[in-house]
Amino acid sequence: MTKFRYSARFWLVVSAVLIAVGSLYVSHVLVGDLYKEEQVRMEVWAEAMRNLQTADEQTDLSMALKVLNANHTIPVMVVGRLGEIQTYRNIRVAVGDSVGSLCRRLEEMKRSGNHILLRLNGDDTLVVYYDTSSMLTRLAIYPYIQLTVVLIFVGIALYGLLSAKRAEQNKVWVGLSKETAHQLGTPISSLMAWTELLRVQYPDDRLLPAMNEDVERLRLIANRFSQIGSVPELKVVDLRLLVTHSVAYIARRSSSKVVVKIELPDILPVARLNESLFEWVVENLCKNAVDAMNGVGCLTIRVGQTARTWHLDVEDTGKGIDRRHYHDVFKPGYTTKERGWGLGLSLARRIIEVYHSGRIFVLRSELGRGTTFRVELKKGRQA
Repeated sequence: MTKFRYSARFWLVVSAVLIAVGSLYVSHVLVGDLYKEEQVRMEVWAEAMRNLQTADEQTDLSMALKVLNANHTIPVMVVGRLGEIQTYRNIRVAVGDSVGSLCRRLEEMKRSGNHILLRLNGDDTLVVYYDTSSMLTRLAIYPYIQLTVVLIFVGIALYGLLSAKRAEQNKVWVGLSKETAHQLGTPISSLMAWTELLRVQYPDDRLLPAMNEDVERLRLIANRFSQIGSVPELKVVDLRLLVTHSVAYIARRSSSKVVVKIELPDILPVARLNESLFEWVVENLCKNAVDAMNGVGCLTIRVGQTARTWHLDVEDTGKGIDRRHYHDVFKPGYTTKERGWGLGLSLARRIIEVYHSGRIFVLRSELGRGTTFRVELKKGRQA
């Protein structure tokens, strides 16, 4: 299916290019033929003008006048030997400045080089200057308009294909998430029942609180997966408490050689978010940072602000990310780990951008020095 999609995209682009090249070629040939035809028409027109200028009383001028009056499209200007304008056709003149506009138009025609010299009786001469007709000008422009339309069509088609691909991927991830939540539900319920039974039978057992904590963690994970694909409920949450809680969970399960620092602002950072899903994002970023440092280094979490947003930075001192892969790390399936599905950052982006109307991106990274991910959220109001 994926191969077919790429093939369809390739042939769509090839077809568009062929249509555009063919249209430009045909139009170029057609414009060239029409231009030659206009040259012939102007030679006939100039000859009719010469006949009119050299006619005597016995000359039949009906044909010459008919030819002269038949020109309704080609701009033409007749200039005398001294450079004076004797007559013109199909030229618009400016109101209030007819002489000036005619002189400017004459200069343009002279620069184009399209003219015919007419020799009259004696040394008298006339010069017929002409330009391409408005119809020919429009025809010359038309293929570029057509090319633009074709490119717009191809762009829309490609956008549609990419959107369909993203929609299909989203359905897969949503289905996978909900199925995972469903499959976890039964054993979690069983574990909760067993731990409750153990608590009744062995109320003083010191291991039961740890077991309860792990069961609650599994229940939280299942709840997070079940919310993927649904519209989550957003509440006003204090980022300081949420970040502290999430980072503490990761810190307890990380190597003692990982130094964890949390930098929080004095002002209360409030944002509208889904607490469970956002904790998932923070934990995922922190876990990736710990993995990137191979269990040794410094993990720093900062909460800051701009005029309209709060931002959360997760900085590590790990191996870093090549600039070429800044966007790739958020694509489903992209991973540098030997054991991993490459879904963590993809789901994190979906949670932040789709459910919270925020942004998540690589703020900066340097190979061998570390990486900083940033999450931006719109500022919320206290309830």
